[in-house]
Amino acid sequence: MSNQKKGVAVESRLIPFPSSISAEARASLARLVSDDGVPLNALYAMPMPNDHAGWMKIKAAADDQYAAVVKGLAGSSRAGVETIRSGDATIHVATPETIVEPDCAYLDFHGGAFVFGGGEACRAQAQMQADQHGTLCYGVDYRMPPEHPYPAALDDAAAAYRYILERHGPSRIVIGGRSAGGNLAVAMLLRARDEGLPLPAGLVLLSPEVDLTESGDSFQVNQMVDVVLPGSLMRNNELYAGGADLSDPYLSPLFGNFSGFPPTFLQSGTRDLFLSNAVRMHRALRRASVDAELHIFEAMPHGGFQGNTPEDRELAAEASRFVKACWR
Repeated sequence: MSNQKKGVAVESRLIPFPSSISAEARASLARLVSDDGVPLNALYAMPMPNDHAGWMKIKAAADDQYAAVVKGLAGSSRAGVETIRSGDATIHVATPETIVEPDCAYLDFHGGAFVFGGGEACRAQAQMQADQHGTLCYGVDYRMPPEHPYPAALDDAAAAYRYILERHGPSRIVIGGRSAGGNLAVAMLLRARDEGLPLPAGLVLLSPEVDLTESGDSFQVNQMVDVVLPGSLMRNNELYAGGADLSDPYLSPLFGNFSGFPPTFLQSGTRDLFLSNAVRMHRALRRASVDAELHIFEAMPHGGFQGNTPEDRELAAEASRFVKACWR
């Protein structure tokens, strides 16, 4: 019998909401946990990748809930928004009431595990980003599975970038993405560079899902500790990939070559299931001599505390500072 150790045995225990974060952040974590201490999101299972009818059913329900959450966060957003098409790509163009960064553009890719978060949620997020950065925001409402597996979303991302390059100089463009949108932001830049397109002035990655193979340490350590994303998204990943190799850099851009990439802002939290994604992406960028800054927030789960907490406000301020510095 082999005596090789395979890991660390962890006893069952209660992991408290720490006093090191704001009362608002603790309340946000508590709202997402049952009285038995189980993350509410862990009570739902994604369908198998080949169950397209099951995906369509859960997608319809999730999109309504997702839109309501994002609209709530958007609050009193004052940016106007119009929807345009560029090829197969749908883009929501949000214009702030007062443009403080003329000629600039923020290209935004929404999250949602490659399946959710389009439509009204994408429009509302574009408005939020336009208000936050004081400039035009282009929210890409990319096509998603089960109707449109890879590479449809990446094709739409590339088409949106080409559209913006026709209207803004690359030095006036910053690209941002959260979660699955962070994956698309990086994959699109790898593809743009491969196709000889100029790269933007900056890149913002908020808890990016850059490794669809889920090989990082935090996929185990933070399992069920992340109250927003308590477990694996492998079924979503396989649905999105449609049979393609998950380790391909256009699917898992963490494994790409980042030579020539623009300055990058990365964010995660100590309770984020994707913490390893951000940490490893930061190291990969640094090895490629890219100016990259990593912001890890105490006890923050995937996607932030989802409210107007001091931590969420600090993150927004840090991201805005970085974006504005890219345009200077």
